[in-house]
Amino acid sequence: MDANAVLAATLSPNHQERELAESQLLSFLSSNPSAYLASLSQTLADAQAPAHIRNAAGLAIKNALTAREAPRQEEYANRWKNLDPATRDRVKHDALATLAAPERSARNVSGQVIAAVAAVELPAGMWVGLVGQLLELASRQDNPHLRQATLQTIGYICEAIKPEILAAQSNEILTAVVQGARKEEPNTEVQLAAVNALYNSLEFVRENFSREGERNYIMQVVCEATQSSSSDVQVAAFACLVKIMQLYYDYMKFYMERALFGLTVLGMKHADENVALQAVEFWSTVCDEEIELALEAEEAAEYSEAPERESSHFARVALPEILPVLLLLLTKQDEDATDDEWNVSMAAGTCLALLAQAVGDAIVSPIIPFVEGNIKSADWHFREAAVMAFGSILDGPGEKILAPLVEQALPTLIEMMADPVMHVRDTTAWTLGRVSDVLVKTIKLDTHLPPMVAALVSGLEQSPRIVSNCCWTIMNLSEQLGDASADTSPLSVYYDPLVSALLRLAERPTNEANARTSAYEALSALATHSASDCLPIVSKLVIATLDRSEALLGMQGQLVGSDDRNNYNELQVNICSLLTNIVRRLGREIQPLGDRIMNLLLQLIATASNQSPVVEDAFLAIGAMTTALESDFSKYIQAFTPFLFEALSSYEAYQLCSIAVGSIGDLCRALGDASLPYCQQFMQGLLNALQSPVLHRSVKPPILSCFGDVALAVGPAFEPFLETTMKVLQQAGQMRADPNNYDLVDYVNTLREGILEAYTGIIGGLKTGGKVDILLPYISDIFAFLHLVLTDQDRTEAILRSAIGLLGDLAEAFPNGQLKEPLSSSWVADLLKAGRTKMGGSETKKVAKWAREMVRRATQ
Repeated sequence: MDANAVLAATLSPNHQERELAESQLLSFLSSNPSAYLASLSQTLADAQAPAHIRNAAGLAIKNALTAREAPRQEEYANRWKNLDPATRDRVKHDALATLAAPERSARNVSGQVIAAVAAVELPAGMWVGLVGQLLELASRQDNPHLRQATLQTIGYICEAIKPEILAAQSNEILTAVVQGARKEEPNTEVQLAAVNALYNSLEFVRENFSREGERNYIMQVVCEATQSSSSDVQVAAFACLVKIMQLYYDYMKFYMERALFGLTVLGMKHADENVALQAVEFWSTVCDEEIELALEAEEAAEYSEAPERESSHFARVALPEILPVLLLLLTKQDEDATDDEWNVSMAAGTCLALLAQAVGDAIVSPIIPFVEGNIKSADWHFREAAVMAFGSILDGPGEKILAPLVEQALPTLIEMMADPVMHVRDTTAWTLGRVSDVLVKTIKLDTHLPPMVAALVSGLEQSPRIVSNCCWTIMNLSEQLGDASADTSPLSVYYDPLVSALLRLAERPTNEANARTSAYEALSALATHSASDCLPIVSKLVIATLDRSEALLGMQGQLVGSDDRNNYNELQVNICSLLTNIVRRLGREIQPLGDRIMNLLLQLIATASNQSPVVEDAFLAIGAMTTALESDFSKYIQAFTPFLFEALSSYEAYQLCSIAVGSIGDLCRALGDASLPYCQQFMQGLLNALQSPVLHRSVKPPILSCFGDVALAVGPAFEPFLETTMKVLQQAGQMRADPNNYDLVDYVNTLREGILEAYTGIIGGLKTGGKVDILLPYISDIFAFLHLVLTDQDRTEAILRSAIGLLGDLAEAFPNGQLKEPLSSSWVADLLKAGRTKMGGSETKKVAKWAREMVRRATQ
């Protein structure tokens, strides 16, 4: 294969030519990975090859080594490690050599290749000399291009690899990086690469940062870089300060007083918007940290303890300096900005909202003059900024201080929904949404609500951006004023106009700015929170929704191109989601429409591919039908199960597989022992999924929990599956997590919740059927797992509550002293005590009280 020709074809504007070339590369990689990578490596290192071809070669090597999904990443890593050493050495040698290439793109992509290889090899103890080689290259003062590329590569490696793997070499890396980041560095590109590398290395230099002398030097270099003549370096330096504040808040008091207050305020005023954005982000990060510290302090106070960390209240101290700058930046709106563009005005609004949460009441008095002075301004920039400022401070200060101000402002805000400038109307709709979200009591039902609803209905006919905020406000009003348990609600009288306006909006041919999706979300909220007197309107909404979906289904054959297909999928997803919420609200009242709904949902699944998002949402709607109809769902089960088992075996489409697992649980709960004829297929499908090496690990805890649902439904008929299930649960229960690996800790906790739910369901099912004695051979494994849960420092309250509940279930199931010995263990008493002390909430304490009584009876 001519690698250069195929790589060139992957960049072709012709779609078919591009797909063919990509297919050829994949085929070559699959059939002969060594030859494939050697060929690409040769192209990458070829100084005579065009820059775009070298770049494509480097990206192809990187893509052969990296994947987003963990199972595929592991597969790629193993493939690389199993290559012959000569090929691996060749690729590494060529990539290192290309760091000295004159073309920036070749240097850049070679750094990505080195980082991709390092991410595989360094954790496995391979390529031991890499960091030393890079540090040596970074010290080559005679070649700025090489230094820049090497420092950039170090940054890539620091970004790709867990901090602990590089911690042993942190001193050397930090020395090289800080050396390049100094203001004395003559080459701006080198300095930029060094500052970016410093950003990526900040997590694993924690030990260096704990030493005052080294910390002072790092902070000096970063602060000086914020004053560089290059705005790119300034941006990178402020980004470093943001990350330093995230990681090392507790060390920052000295530097805030000496430099950071002044530097960041100047940065926010910078003429280069990118610099200003990072400086604003710095203060957003300060506020984030201090909001979190305030929550930790509240939690500690509940237990009469001192918090582990204390806030330095930087935001409160800096409020007089930063607030005027943020208010000025609010007036710098870009009227042509699209929704996905981020500018200083948007950043200032976000920062202001965080500032209000961080400083509370202190923000109100200095901001009100700005609002009052500009809300009637002839310049729309200042009108919009005033509304944005007002809306941004509604969450944080106390209701007592805000309520009178909001009540006074509401008539003006409602009037401004008719402002001639779209940007002002949009921000006003958002502010009304904030009011209805956090201060709904300030909306007077007789004077404010009628004109507010009228303004929102009018807003639904306007620009898509305004529509989205109007829909959000309607959703908030539904949640706050609606009441599904009541005969009527303050919003009932407005249901007809609101639903009619939203249905018209839902008929729009396109979904610009997610306006149509927002309409469906608002309809879902209205349905979910509808009082009894609104149910006739909700019932009509079902018919309109079904009509729309069936009409779309009939038009499938007319879809042309990906845009039409995407539009169809998005609409059907929205409709399925709305149906799900309506069914949940109506419950058994949906039965007369059951045949029509199920026929539609099964057709949607049958006509869509497993990759279509419609399938997942159709399954969720069927889950709602299962719960609503309970045993009456049995008439649909034969038609549904073929689709269910296909979804359950869709291991690569793991979210769909997870929904299928949930559907089995729904069916078992709804049908009870009527699900017995399908039990064999359910259990086999669940066990196959559990053993799949491809299935995402997040699906495995729900599978374990589902064993409990099946067992609870079929009772003693679960006996044929008991031995296999208990073995699986015992193996899963042995998994432990490194306390420093937070993702794995969370996963193990989720896994344990699934195991506890499984054990609880199995005990409950067998107890109901009078066959609980068949559990006796497994009791020691269950108690060993419970003991592990008790002694693990990372347990959550949910796990503690479930573990105590399981103890109670065991004691209740064996009341005749059969479990007297294990239940008399000292750790059992400790577990019950933990649930009754400050570690447990009210629900946990209730469970612990019941379980203690069951244990007392079982051990008498």
